[in-house]
Amino acid sequence: MHKETRLTQKSYTTVYSTEKPTCRKCGRVDCVCDRPRPQVHGPVRVGRETKGRKGAGVTVVTGLAMTDTELKNLLAECKKRLGCGGTLRDGVLEFQGEHRDTLVTFLADRGITAKKSGS
Repeated sequence: MHKETRLTQKSYTTVYSTEKPTCRKCGRVDCVCDRPRPQVHGPVRVGRETKGRKGAGVTVVTGLAMTDTELKNLLAECKKRLGCGGTLRDGVLEFQGEHRDTLVTFLADRGITAKKSGS
């Protein structure tokens, strides 16, 4: 008559722990989610790279002095506008395909002055 229940990770919470608390977003002890990036000297550059991608072209946006959460929000807006896939790696936005002209105008609409780099 007694119903046996299994404890899952979501069915209980930690009451006391001797470990240091970790951030729920990034999982680190010293949270880096909203920590501002160091100021970048120079303009925002929008270029194209093929290094290490087996010849596949990627549009790269470098020089943005924003926090990680701001970069993620900008990445989501750009991906919707461009209709392509993209990622955030070490403070650099990467988009699949050739989108330099569109990105320069999109960033200018948002008040970010960007220069097209490369040919």
